[in-house]
Amino acid sequence: MSKEIVGLVLLALAGILVGGAYSMWKTARKMALVVGVASLLAVGAAVAWLAG
Repeated sequence: MSKEIVGLVLLALAGILVGGAYSMWKTARKMALVVGVASLLAVGAAVAWLAG
C-alpha cells in the first residue's frame, strides 16, 4: 500500500472522529473528549507517517 494512501486514510479517520466528538459534545462530554484525543492522535500519526 502506498505511503500517501495510508496518510490519507489516517486523515480521513481523524475527520470522522472530529465529527463524532462534535456531535457528542452536548450529550456526553467526557466521551467527546476521549474521541477528540483519538482524533488528535490520528492526525499526529498521519503527519508522522507522511513526514517519515
